[in-house]
Amino acid sequence: MLKLYGFAASNYFNMVKLALLEKQLPFESVPFHGCQNPDVLVVSARGKVPVLQTDQGFISETDVILRYIEETQPGKPLLPTDPFARAQVWTLAKEIELYIELPARICYVEVFFGGRATPDALKAKARRDLVKGFAALAQRGQFSPYVAGESFTLADLYFLYSVDLAWVVGKRLFDLDFLADMPGARALLERLGQNPNVQTVATDKALEIPAFLARVQSGIQ
Repeated sequence: MLKLYGFAASNYFNMVKLALLEKQLPFESVPFHGCQNPDVLVVSARGKVPVLQTDQGFISETDVILRYIEETQPGKPLLPTDPFARAQVWTLAKEIELYIELPARICYVEVFFGGRATPDALKAKARRDLVKGFAALAQRGQFSPYVAGESFTLADLYFLYSVDLAWVVGKRLFDLDFLADMPGARALLERLGQNPNVQTVATDKALEIPAFLARVQSGIQ
């Protein structure tokens, strides 16, 4: 059986978890927190989550894990069969990760954890990158009704667990509503929120959040 290492407050862990649930694959969740402990580095060379354990060994990095699952496991496909359409899905996913999730992440300590203020130079860069990232999403995203078209794909995993956090960063830190002119994106977030598997992931996250916040607060104090 596949084993998914990580914790329910991690958005990247939840991307993989939702993929497994959507494909109706049996798996075991293994509580695992990234750090540089030698025991952790045996599982994850960079001390990061998530990690997928297979019969052959461990796989790290979310996009690599998702690609492996799609290429080796049965269940509902989360990528199109057509190579060009498949490339478009991956492009959307990577653009969301690189130009929305990662710039927003720079500001997470200040926005979500009550920690130190983001340095002005980093904050300014995050704002510029987020403006461009959401503009690219508005241009490329189809939202008909899903990010890449009619079917739920891997792009929706990145969308669901990145855009909502980045939207909060925009509102709280820059007084910008990045979804103000994207009704399709707002509608999709609501639609995905009604998915039973998404609700399962959200419930598990809510249970994990208090312990996660306590760990974060102890690390930034």
